Parts: sequence; C-alpha cells; structure tokens
Amino acid sequence: MKEFTRERMPFQWAIIQTDLGTALERLGEQTSDPARLEEAITTFREALRELTRKHAPHQWAIIQTELGTALQELGKGESGMAHLEEAVAAYREALQEIDRAHVPLKWAGIQNILGRALEKLGARETGTARLEEAVEAYREALQEFNEERAPYYRQDAQESLERVQALLSRKAQADTSSGK
Repeated sequence: MKEFTRERMPFQWAIIQTDLGTALERLGEQTSDPARLEEAITTFREALRELTRKHAPHQWAIIQTELGTALQELGKGESGMAHLEEAVAAYREALQEIDRAHVPLKWAGIQNILGRALEKLGARETGTARLEEAVEAYREALQEFNEERAPYYRQDAQESLERVQALLSRKAQADTSSGK
C-alpha cells in the first residue's frame, strides 16, 4: 500500500481498507477467530473516517453494512448483546443511504441481515420487541426478493421469517403458561 497512502490518496486507501476488512471478516467467520473479526471492525471504522457519509454516501453505506456484518458475526459468539446492537445500528444507518427505488435488491439484502441481527437479539431477550422488528425487516426484504429476481434470497428470507414467527409463538405460549 505504498502507492495508496492515507495521506496521498485517502479515497483509494479507504477502498483498499474496506477490501481488507472484508477479507478479515470472512477469515474470522470461517475460522471462528474473534481477533480477526475485531481487526475487521477496526479496519472498517478507519475506512469510514475517510469515506464519509457526506462525500461518498453510497460507499459509506456499503462499508456500514460490512461493519454491521463483522459486528454481528462477533456478537454471535458472545453472551452479551453490545456487538449485536452495534450491528443493528450500522445496518439502520446504511439503510438511510441505500435507496430502495434505485437498488432494491441491495436494500432488501440489508433488511434481511438486519432481520438476522434483530432475531439474534430477540432470542436472547425475554420480551418480543426485537423479534417483532425482525419480522418487519424480513417482510420488507420479501417485498423485493421475488421469485424472478432473487429466488434463493426469497427462500432464505421466507425461512427466516417463519423461524422468527415460530419463536414468537413459543414465547407467547410460555408467557401464557407462566401467567404473564
């Protein structure tokens, strides 16, 4: 990275950092290595310092999504909820810049992974608010993931929606049984 230094070419440097962060996230996911995931998170955050929302909103949103994915992956292996909550925040930030009308499948993809993060949070909580938010995110994704354009993603989102609805049903039955 001698040619694309942060000082000389900050935009190109940030793009390379994003690619590095993506590689670190995938490596951390495949090897279940939290250190790689933390390194990916740091790398994405550094890239976001150069590719700002104001100057490169679409690219900024893509990096926010990648950051959310790394945070979600790290949060999966932890008992706490802080990283999952950060992932939700990153996805929601990204959705503010990704225009559903112009890039509907990208928008739906972010809705789908937002649903996953909310589902993981909801499964760890006693209440149902996060699970209900997950249902809404999956339903939003399904509006764009149709059989013609994205059959695999449609099936994945539909299965996720059904899984969350079943979890909500079990929680409701448990609350009824316990007299809540």
